[in-house]
Amino acid sequence: MTSYFRFGFLALTWLVTSSDSFAEQTPAQSEHTNRLAHEKSPYLLQHAHNPVDWYPWGEEAFGKARRENKPIFLSVGYSTCHWCHVMAHESFESEDVATIMNREFVNIKVDREERPDVDRVYMTFVQATTGGGGWPMSVWLTPDLKPFVGGTYFPPEDRYGQPGFKKVLERVATAWKENHANIVEQGDKIVDALRESQGAAKPEGEIDAAVLEAAYKQLDRNYDPKEGGFGNAPKFPRPVTLNFLTRLYARDPKSGDGKQALEMVLFTLRKMAAGGMHDHIGGGFHRYSVDRYWHVPHFEKMLYDQAQLAAAYLDAFQITRDQQCESVARDILDYVARDMTSKEGGFFSAEDADSPVAAGGLSAVASAKADDPGHSKTAEGAFYVWTKKEIDAALGDAAEVFDFHYGVQPHGNAPEGSDPHDEFRGKNILIERHTIAQTAEHFKKSEKEIGESLAQSREKLFAIRAKRPRPHLDDKIIAAWNGLMISAFARAAQVLDDERYREIATRAAKFMRANLYEEKSKLLYRNYRGGRSDIEGFADDYAFVVEGLLDLYEASFNVEWLKLASELQETNDRLFFDEKNGGYFSNSGKDESVFLRMKDDNDGAEPAASSLAALNLLRLSQLRDDQKMAERARKTIDAFATTLSHFPSAMPQMLVALDYSLSKPRQIVIAGRKDAPETKALLKEVHRHFLPKTILLLADGGEGQKYLGEKNEAIRAMSMVEGKPAAYVCENFTCKAPVTDAGQLAKLLNL
Repeated sequence: MTSYFRFGFLALTWLVTSSDSFAEQTPAQSEHTNRLAHEKSPYLLQHAHNPVDWYPWGEEAFGKARRENKPIFLSVGYSTCHWCHVMAHESFESEDVATIMNREFVNIKVDREERPDVDRVYMTFVQATTGGGGWPMSVWLTPDLKPFVGGTYFPPEDRYGQPGFKKVLERVATAWKENHANIVEQGDKIVDALRESQGAAKPEGEIDAAVLEAAYKQLDRNYDPKEGGFGNAPKFPRPVTLNFLTRLYARDPKSGDGKQALEMVLFTLRKMAAGGMHDHIGGGFHRYSVDRYWHVPHFEKMLYDQAQLAAAYLDAFQITRDQQCESVARDILDYVARDMTSKEGGFFSAEDADSPVAAGGLSAVASAKADDPGHSKTAEGAFYVWTKKEIDAALGDAAEVFDFHYGVQPHGNAPEGSDPHDEFRGKNILIERHTIAQTAEHFKKSEKEIGESLAQSREKLFAIRAKRPRPHLDDKIIAAWNGLMISAFARAAQVLDDERYREIATRAAKFMRANLYEEKSKLLYRNYRGGRSDIEGFADDYAFVVEGLLDLYEASFNVEWLKLASELQETNDRLFFDEKNGGYFSNSGKDESVFLRMKDDNDGAEPAASSLAALNLLRLSQLRDDQKMAERARKTIDAFATTLSHFPSAMPQMLVALDYSLSKPRQIVIAGRKDAPETKALLKEVHRHFLPKTILLLADGGEGQKYLGEKNEAIRAMSMVEGKPAAYVCENFTCKAPVTDAGQLAKLLNL
């Protein structure tokens, strides 16, 4: 496929490579208003007053292109994407550029977070033709939606050997007029090549445990033993990798590989928590680190990162009982509860990297209002960074301890090479340069005194920072990312024994059921913002939400969540499962404007839909005693045998499912009333242990047990022992003798 693209029409030599840093600026209002004004997406609304005559993705735009025989210019981005907004200000807000665009093309804007199916198809084309990808994505299509030229960010004028956007527009328009037939033919060939690449025959044979070791070796080779994480700069957290390594450890905790896998996870988590990627004042994590030290972040905060990192720190806490892991997990969850949660209970998508800077610099910003019309300039990290003078003025005598602990320097603390655009000169990105023990030793004080001093200082700086103009909030509520966050809060409720987190997870699940789920059709919808969108959910929405509901059942034992998870899994199978070759297509195929049905074969910033679906099926197969679900899970895993055989570390979350499928299914059933103190004591003991391949059930003698017993005969018979709540530890529902004492249960779980 790539060889055809490489020598394709126009040779694509004048297209630029990816630039996918993220930020946002509010577009200038003007007398222009286009069709995007009627959309719900924050990203599309940001372009509603461009002079460009934008259309949303849909038949109105397609029909116009066909009638007028014009090519389509497709621009794809998202509301917290820095280079999307740079290109918007430089080009899409320009009357001269808009004149060319409106004359020569039908112009379509797409929010990739709303329409990942559209983004995925054309990003595959851009990556194949240019060798890179990113956002904003710029693609020119024939009127029947076949791509023929693509790229990412274009500067307004010729710059650094790259052609200016106006020149590119004119070239494409001329090529369309002069070589129309060739372009249409090329578009057909490109689509055929893309379809062929997605329609490869199912690989023969099954994969086994050897793949787990191969993946571990790949990750071990790529591990940074000095700074944690994998690879060099930029460094991404990629929690799916940590998930795989903790489960590899649990597979054989005493083996050398198991111990090293755990050490890689713990060291990486410690380094990330100490670094500037962690928001030490307000909680949560930024998107990634531009350097290998986790020091200078790209300051955007994404919901899916918060969810997955909270889960990773919870896993580490269960394994080690390290209080720092608990503290960081709470720090993330409390940030999301405070700043990323709607009043109805759903979770927002993202906070931007950039925020306004007042004319007087950061000091002036600290006392400015977010709606102050004087904020004409935005800067990366402006909300988060500090001068030493600001900190010293705010903290007084406590500043010396704070500055020492968090690495605050008079001239700023960005490491050499980490600030190529000189954005952070004189600014400090807070990092834990020293441990509390080291700080205590340095100042000859107790760790308790130092801890209290730092906590008070953080509170003061939090209050000051709250007066700064906040970064833009993308307040759309995406089903998939909410599923991940529900899962994190539900896990926290169990691991940390915190009822508040269970309540937050439950509110979010209720919000989703009321606003993103249609009872009659059993369909999920993709997102909500001031009302439900018309976009039906994708495979990742179903997979991530099902996982969240399964975790919420285990945290609450409300069987309604288990019933809903089962219904959504059935819809997921019906709409997305590939009966022939296994695995889950990303989109349902209902929308004919999306000409490819693709399967994600990479667990990246988010898990692939198939990876989580396989794990969900394995859990549900035990809960419902359904062997067909287990078979479908195995077929899903085997569908990715080619990727897993050649580059297994590309799909660490699928390897979690593989590990689960290769292990004996284990169940813990607690028989007793949910609120009885003895039941709670047994549950608390279970929650102390890291048991990633175990399902937890409650035989409550009521509706929950009745529902579980419909399909699972063994559960029907489970009951309290001599009037006391009891724990049954089972493999394939063949159970050891029940125990009523938490100490006895601990012994069984450690076997």
